[in-house]
Amino acid sequence: MCPPTAVFGVTPTVEEAAIELRYEDGTVRLEGLGSELASTLRKRVPELEADPRSGGRRVPALRYSSLRAALALEDADVRDRVLELDTFSELRSAYELRAYQDEALSAWLETDRWADTDGNLPVDRAPGGVLELPTGSGKTVIALKAIERLATPTLVVVPTIDLLEQWQRELEREFDREIGRFGGGEQRLEPITVSTYDSAYLKADSVGDRFGLVVFDEVHHLGGEGYREIARLLAAPARLGLTATFERPDGAHETIEEIVGPLVYRLSPDELAGEHLAPYDVKRLEVSLTPAERKEYDRNQEVFADYLARSNIQFTSGSDYQELVKRSGSDPEAREALLARQRAREITYGSEAKVDALEEILDGHRGERIIVFTAFNDLAYDVSERFLIPTITHQTGAAERREILERFREGTYSRIATSNVLDEGVDVPDANVAVVLSGSGSEREFTQRLGRILRPKEDGGRALLYEVVASETAEERTSRRRRE
Repeated sequence: MCPPTAVFGVTPTVEEAAIELRYEDGTVRLEGLGSELASTLRKRVPELEADPRSGGRRVPALRYSSLRAALALEDADVRDRVLELDTFSELRSAYELRAYQDEALSAWLETDRWADTDGNLPVDRAPGGVLELPTGSGKTVIALKAIERLATPTLVVVPTIDLLEQWQRELEREFDREIGRFGGGEQRLEPITVSTYDSAYLKADSVGDRFGLVVFDEVHHLGGEGYREIARLLAAPARLGLTATFERPDGAHETIEEIVGPLVYRLSPDELAGEHLAPYDVKRLEVSLTPAERKEYDRNQEVFADYLARSNIQFTSGSDYQELVKRSGSDPEAREALLARQRAREITYGSEAKVDALEEILDGHRGERIIVFTAFNDLAYDVSERFLIPTITHQTGAAERREILERFREGTYSRIATSNVLDEGVDVPDANVAVVLSGSGSEREFTQRLGRILRPKEDGGRALLYEVVASETAEERTSRRRRE
């Protein structure tokens, strides 16, 4: 373990300091900053702007770290009143880190968001960066140790209520203190607080000065246009992102690197399988559409492909899809092409042969715990009805979902079906077989679903993931690209 990181906070300054920093509604306001120094600072902090209302200057709270560094390098006298941090009694987590967890934490602690471009560290260290590790590898444990090491008020941001409750329980158990909560009908601030992304989006500007560290679980969500504002409105100098799948098809992970920090540590499932995670195999089953399905699929694909050809849309990236959606609002042909693509996907994802293949898989794994993943609610319900399997979708109530998962955990249920809901953000009981009947084909989705079966098995057995793909369809091409 690397030596303890310096605890950052308000820098001691003389009372007659010429420049005063304050937090205000998601920004840092500067008073007493002369025009000459402002011009110099703007070279390092381009977002520094004049504020006609106050006669001072402002930067987004996100830039508090770089502003501090720039002021220190200019040897400016500063009275820093940005962060309003509660004092902590000593935090102590009982977890002992595995070697790779220790490496990940050390890699993060060795970064510094306050360093200038030459690596100078004019003020206290403030780590910032993203850790990418497989589901089941203990990312939460690393975060707990990060909170312990920095011993500063911390906001943990998560995508779902399920994860909010899991984090709250874990933090209360480890640190034996009351944990705040934004979400699920509660708005309670404590030195350590857990929030959903939705609640953090609404609260960030009012609590942006109350935390020295922010942890973004499933940090890839932060790439969304609205959620990015959470990171911009918080002044928290230290930032930790956790994910099993950092890169986004739309390239928004580059924005995440700017507002949280770069990817500083990465491990793939293959690197941990066999010792820390279950060894696993992937079986890819190709099935054929029925003649009727093929006819309908080809007809819809032709409508879709013809429009792309006429419109010169390549459809090789997420931006191409967004362009088609935008056009569909005013162009009837674009709308028909979009609907045709959707109908073709539904035919592919819900083909009769896929359901027949699932029947064979279920028969071949009697007594084993199985999760069946689909892309649409209708298919999940069809699977549920045909095979008498409990199903969890976005329409499943919280109480019913908890009951299904608990019965799956205790063995009353040996198999469940779901439409995307269990990809992430839910503590899924151990399973050793996953069946992907349909999905987006993205590497992120595949990795998330694989992660649901990778926890070490009591008998030391191997995990097995089936990918069922309709041959001679766009799904087959997408699956091939992901593997490549």
